[in-house]
Amino acid sequence: MSTDPGAIWPEGYRRIVLDEVDSTNAEASRIAADLDRPTWIMAHRQTAARGRRGRAWNMAPGNFAATLLMRPGGVPAWAALRSFLAANAVFETLALHVDRTRLSNKWPNDVLLDGGKVAGILLESAGKGGQIDWLSIGIGVNLTSAPVLRDSLFPPVSLAEQGGANVTAETFLTELAGFYASEESILEQLGFAPIREKWLQNAARVGEVITARTADGEHTGTFETVDDAGQLVLITSNGPMTIPAADVYF
Repeated sequence: MSTDPGAIWPEGYRRIVLDEVDSTNAEASRIAADLDRPTWIMAHRQTAARGRRGRAWNMAPGNFAATLLMRPGGVPAWAALRSFLAANAVFETLALHVDRTRLSNKWPNDVLLDGGKVAGILLESAGKGGQIDWLSIGIGVNLTSAPVLRDSLFPPVSLAEQGGANVTAETFLTELAGFYASEESILEQLGFAPIREKWLQNAARVGEVITARTADGEHTGTFETVDDAGQLVLITSNGPMTIPAADVYF
């Protein structure tokens, strides 16, 4: 385990690097009670990684898996906006190693490279009385290789296999932590509006027809925007529709 922050590590953030763990989000939940400052937890190997809706996340050697554990305070909706901060930070970090025009943000929490999924983000939190106690932001990035998933509309891709630069997980973590710290500063000083605007500038399929699959069915319409609460806004045949959570297809 390493906790040396390094020369260019963002001020105020702790770093823990593990050789192996079940999942970095699980480790975050175990240490949350003793959290005294925002902490990045990175693992070289995960034995029980997972994505959204409990889906398995296959982590090949050399890929990136880390969780930022923090106490953002406020209500759950405020904490949930960090998904967009994380997406912006992942996008900018990847853009250091591949042409940024090949990257795009896919609502609600993926980053695409050449139309394939290169990174995913998973938020988990705990609290009481309508207030957040702690938030974990799990991030997985295919740096070296991607799993093979049959019949996937967004097949996984990796940075290296798509011709991007070779980058180690440690280097990626340091770069990502710096970009994320900048995003958090913007949120604190200027609110969500500039975060949202930046995310939309890099969003996939704005102004195009997409399908959102929610718990109550599928909804197809034109992807108009993301509102100030981070919700997807679709223009459907029945008028505008606001969607707080869904799987998106196009």
